[in-house]
Amino acid sequence: MEEFTDFLVKVDNPDHRERMKEVLTWVLTQFPNLKPKIAWNQPMFTDHDTFIIGFSIAKQHMAVAPERVVIEQFSKEIVEAGYDHTKELIRIKWKHEVDYSLLEKLIATNILDKEDCTTFWRQ
Repeated sequence: MEEFTDFLVKVDNPDHRERMKEVLTWVLTQFPNLKPKIAWNQPMFTDHDTFIIGFSIAKQHMAVAPERVVIEQFSKEIVEAGYDHTKELIRIKWKHEVDYSLLEKLIATNILDKEDCTTFWRQ
C-alpha cells in the first residue's frame, strides 16, 4: 500500500479517501501478483508490465478503468450493478456500494485476456 500513500494523502474528503483505500487494499489482497503503481497521477495495477486496471477520484464518484474491451464485455452487469459507464471508465458513485464480485470479474478477465500481451495498452 506504500505505493499509494502520497496519492491517498491528497484526497481531501476523508470518506472518499477511506473508500479508495478500501478498494486498493482489496485489489492487493485478492490479486497479490499484480504490481501496484502510480501513473498519470492515478493508482493502477499491472501484470508483467501491462495495464490491468486503474482508479481515479472525482467529486461525485470513483472511476474504475479496466480498458474498453472489458467494459464492453461486462456492460450489462455494470448497469445492473447500478453504475454508469463511458467507453473507457465505470463510475461508482460514492453513495453506492462497491460490487466486489463484479470488480473481481473485470480484473480476472483482463489478466487472462492480456496474458500474452507485450504492450502496456491493448493494440
